[in-house]
Amino acid sequence: MSFDADLNACAALVERGDPLRFRAVMAVPVAARRVLFPLYAFNVEVARAPWVTQEPMIAEMRLQWWRDVCEEIAKGGPVRRHEVATPLAQVITPGDADLLDQLVAARRWDIYKDPFEDAAHFADYLNRTSGHLTWVAARSLGAADEAVVRDAAFAAGVATWLRAIPELEAKGRIPLVDGTADGVKALAGEGLERLQNARKSRALVSKNARAALLHVGQAETTLKAALANPARVADGQLPDVAAQDQLRLAFRSLTGRW
Repeated sequence: MSFDADLNACAALVERGDPLRFRAVMAVPVAARRVLFPLYAFNVEVARAPWVTQEPMIAEMRLQWWRDVCEEIAKGGPVRRHEVATPLAQVITPGDADLLDQLVAARRWDIYKDPFEDAAHFADYLNRTSGHLTWVAARSLGAADEAVVRDAAFAAGVATWLRAIPELEAKGRIPLVDGTADGVKALAGEGLERLQNARKSRALVSKNARAALLHVGQAETTLKAALANPARVADGQLPDVAAQDQLRLAFRSLTGRW
């Protein structure tokens, strides 16, 4: 079962922009890759849109372009021709498109330098980005409990966020509501707790849907390191999960134990 030019382009985008998810997708059946690569390529395009320009208006326009794509898919009519939008429209439902539109809207935070209002605002940001993406991916592949998937996605989102802290701060953002050592430990601890809760209920996620959660397993190493020594977050000294995760990914792929 071969990929067409669009799917190959989506895979290349994910390989460059989201190597952790790329490796996870390459460990699942081809049928699942056909769903996951367009979704993850969409996420790469949306996530980088606020950062490719220093002009807020241009960044807003880039995000609006993807919101328009989501609206076209949600309405069930013709969808503009694009190497990511075209295959995306073939694998998601109108309801999925509504969730992905919320994901794009949440990314407006990335354009500006305003801090999160409070912990609830930050949690909502993670839920609409990592949470919506993972939930759409999982339910597109098979039966899954939404609360379990979102707990796992929150943990993965926190881990990714903690690894990005030095870069975000270098770009003038205020990425944490509480950037103290205690605040970092609390956030890492919450992520780890939700990951553990999700793992206790793995049985509520079908075998097919688990393909959308293989990338989640790498979060544990990051969260435990931040919890043990929160100074490593600001110093950019968290473990290189990409280098460490190859054997563990193979195990998760074989067992489904993300």
